[in-house]
Amino acid sequence: VQLQASGGGLVQAGGYRRLSCAASGQTFSTDIMGWFRQAPGKEREFVAAIRWITTTTYYADSVKGRFTISRDSTKNTVYLQMNSLKPEDTAVYYCAADRGPTPSRLHQDYDYWGQGTLVTVSS
Repeated sequence: VQLQASGGGLVQAGGYRRLSCAASGQTFSTDIMGWFRQAPGKEREFVAAIRWITTTTYYADSVKGRFTISRDSTKNTVYLQMNSLKPEDTAVYYCAADRGPTPSRLHQDYDYWGQGTLVTVSS
């Protein structure tokens, strides 16, 4: 499974940004898609996840109500809509895929990773 993340950039606080993650290869082997982020000097942290089949979603408390994860199965693409961005959202954002069956918030449990895309939120 190959994952290609895109959509990062510079945005002002209070603004919005949409990240995309295109999956290719044996995508049928994965059940869960997730977004993680890593700020300089910090651990990689869970942001959101979605199950391909049921579209059940999971969010970190820090982004709940501001971020929305969704998927387009026809394009094998997962999105992360980020609204009301804050400077503390600045990080490299990674998409990841997990074979499941249980959604995890631990990056160690994910099997496939895309390259990161940098989101910078200016105050």
